[in-house]
Amino acid sequence: MKIRPPRATISDVAHAARTGKTSVSRYLNGEQHLLSAGLKARIEQAIADLNYSPSQMARGLKRGRTRLIGLIIADITNPYSVDVMCGIEAACRERGFTLLMCNTNNEVDLEQHYLQLLSSYQVEGVVVNAVGMREEVLSRLQQSLLPMVLIDRKIPDFACDVVGLNNVEAAKTATHHLVDNGYDALLFLSEPLGSVNTRRERLQAFRQVLAAYPHIQHENIEVPLHQPAALDEALLAFYQRHAGKRSAVMAANGALTLQVARTLQRINLHWGKEIGLLGFDELEWAALAGVGITTLKQPTWQIGYAALERLITRIENNDIPVAEQVFSGELVIRGSSQRLA
Repeated sequence: MKIRPPRATISDVAHAARTGKTSVSRYLNGEQHLLSAGLKARIEQAIADLNYSPSQMARGLKRGRTRLIGLIIADITNPYSVDVMCGIEAACRERGFTLLMCNTNNEVDLEQHYLQLLSSYQVEGVVVNAVGMREEVLSRLQQSLLPMVLIDRKIPDFACDVVGLNNVEAAKTATHHLVDNGYDALLFLSEPLGSVNTRRERLQAFRQVLAAYPHIQHENIEVPLHQPAALDEALLAFYQRHAGKRSAVMAANGALTLQVARTLQRINLHWGKEIGLLGFDELEWAALAGVGITTLKQPTWQIGYAALERLITRIENNDIPVAEQVFSGELVIRGSSQRLA
């Protein structure tokens, strides 16, 4: 078995370059103007010969900076979260930070573990995609005192920077679209509202629009994501309650839109024919499912990028006022919500 040679140290570089560690440190830290041309050449050659790579962690800790950013995601299988993460990672690369991503998988033990882990790595700040996170974990985040930016979901009674969708504007756009296409029985379907501001804001906007249309019957139902029998029962009952009307469902997020599509197949209702369907979040398969599913597309990459930029601003000056930055969504119209014949 081939034994890997020990990693070269700064002392090895200094010895090979026939100088002291202080000169090598100056070379590595961008203070090369303090060194003679000959000494710089010897250090450069020694680094190449020894394949020396300085420990960024050690250098960062020595300066009081680790250049590490933590990202806590509740569910990496959610396409929304993946797109957000790509935007965060791109901003990290541009600004010289390294991203440590933690997927909690909505498990309390993992959430606690990753919070402690990020603290032990001395990350300079944390971006939190808190959708799906449990209240006790959000409380621990609140107490961590780390520079932090929340994506989309706010923490009650916690003043913190937030970056996300303009939920009111987006929900109003989606609701007006269904009204304009002749639907007269509308269902806003979400997971349990709890204290999740995104769900509450979208539902409130849905109701505000429909207050101007008293002839349109509307309701909202809360169903846990992974209870297909309950979802089947709720959607079938809604459709039967409004028999003879042009009915449509608005699903409050992408994961729920997928479950609604599965339910409609199970109960033999075709979107775009017997029932209308519109879902928040663009999904890769939405254009391919039947006549296509209309979605409210979020600028997820831009949201992630902006969240990291805001976090760096917060790290550099923690005294700036807390702010909320919102982005507009885009309605992608497909056959599922077109005017029924």
